[in-house]
Amino acid sequence: MSLKVDVRKLDLFNQMAKEGSTTVADHLSQLAGLDAEIEVSKINFLDLEDVKTHIGAQKQVGIFVELVDPPHGYVLFLMDPQDSKQLVGKMVGGMGGDEPADGLFTDMERSAMQEIGNIMTSGYIDGWANVLDTTIDISTPSFIYGPASNIVDEMGGWPDDEIVFVVDSDIVAADTDVELTAYTFPRLEELVALIQDIGLDTDVQADTTASTDIVE
Repeated sequence: MSLKVDVRKLDLFNQMAKEGSTTVADHLSQLAGLDAEIEVSKINFLDLEDVKTHIGAQKQVGIFVELVDPPHGYVLFLMDPQDSKQLVGKMVGGMGGDEPADGLFTDMERSAMQEIGNIMTSGYIDGWANVLDTTIDISTPSFIYGPASNIVDEMGGWPDDEIVFVVDSDIVAADTDVELTAYTFPRLEELVALIQDIGLDTDVQADTTASTDIVE
């Protein structure tokens, strides 16, 4: 299929990414009382090896989910390990209990981070689904700790495309040291097919704010 898309619609998608990241920031505020906001959100077209270079080799905590409906692909949240522990501590207090299996994270901390990732991803992707007028289900979040570039390999299932479409957004809590980056890796052909159906008069902000509340 053709990968041509009206540049104005690509800008709509960029707006979707920003609004989705705003939802993540809102959820961080609700979950842990953090005054979080988007610092930057951008789109990149990279080959897979360049994705690894872009992400870097520093040890990070990764929480990723697979999109099981079009446009398929992954959403990945990366955090500094200490930021991750601080976030978990703010959300659920002292974890106590079991000893860290890897010298850093207990099973309870890993579970808490997976739940945080699930809540953040659900709001982020629901906003996209509203704009694209579709349903996008996600897999159970996976927790992984190690060099960020290796996390990309662990996600697996990459299409044999020459380029990877990457959206990354830096989200920072100004009153703490907590910072995370949300990466989205949709499959390019499927994304283009969905974008082509978006109307140029779409009110992205109105559509993507439909799922910002956390339901207990």
